[in-house]
Amino acid sequence: MTKPREADLYAPVKAYLQRQGYDVKGEVGAADVVGRRGDDLVVVELKLGFSLALFHQGIERLAVTDDVYVAVPAGGKGKALRNNVKLARRLGLGVLTVRLRDGLVEALADPGPYAAQKLKKKKKALLRAFDRLEGDPNEGGATRHGIVTGYRQDALKCALYLVNAGAEKGAIVAKATGVKTATTIMRDNHYGWFEKVEQGVYGLTPQGQQGIKHWGGV
Repeated sequence: MTKPREADLYAPVKAYLQRQGYDVKGEVGAADVVGRRGDDLVVVELKLGFSLALFHQGIERLAVTDDVYVAVPAGGKGKALRNNVKLARRLGLGVLTVRLRDGLVEALADPGPYAAQKLKKKKKALLRAFDRLEGDPNEGGATRHGIVTGYRQDALKCALYLVNAGAEKGAIVAKATGVKTATTIMRDNHYGWFEKVEQGVYGLTPQGQQGIKHWGGV
């Protein structure tokens, strides 16, 4: 099977633009594909995959026309494809994919100004995470053990209380540590630090003892 070439994208992209009424030529100046319809210009940069260089080329072509696409072979899937399309949209670029076996061209995004959609739930979640995190324990990146979260800090407070007080009711731990969700944290036991001794009462596991040693200084 012959290895795909950038040139294999040209004919399908040309036919796609021609169906929209453009007169199309390849390798015009620095552009891979240029379509003209009266005074309207569309530019397409061809590559065998998404790359920083491809986005740089697309941005450069925006100095000539607002209608700039990047074109890659079809077949990309999942998060990587979605992220590349999202990046192209943010840059004002369109995205075309070309199915090489039959030349089908699909527009995943059209060029144009991008208005970011602010998600209120995500903003609120980020604000809660910020307010919950005490100090700046991740300054310069993760600690030697990993990222410190507000949740882990709360779990550590509960563990530190139990190591001194012994097994205790969740409500008492919550009051003593100021961690309102102490019972939930100990019940869910995401880190394996806690064990249920009896109804509503939790103690510290050997793993919890190790957790204090590892995370106690962060």
